[in-house]
Amino acid sequence: MIGMSNRLALRRIILPQAARVSVPPLSNTFISLVKDTSLASLVLVTELFRKAQEIATASGEFMTLYVEAAVIYWVICLFLSSGQSVLERRLDRYVAH
Repeated sequence: MIGMSNRLALRRIILPQAARVSVPPLSNTFISLVKDTSLASLVLVTELFRKAQEIATASGEFMTLYVEAAVIYWVICLFLSSGQSVLERRLDRYVAH
């Protein structure tokens, strides 16, 4: 295969192209899983807001704590989305322009 061994062709040609094509859907699925499921009981919206409600009941500052919980959740999702973008840009170098 183009003067390369099968292993070398797999590493230099096939895997970079396969990764470039498969990373966006896999990343979107991972972000959806984080949004929809409990990842170590930290990220799930209901868990986050339940904890905020427990603290707010004791302190009486409901709106502040709910906004803080929403910001924490938003930052986690933003971090995952930006990581996906960086990975897609790195894999974009394998595309012939």
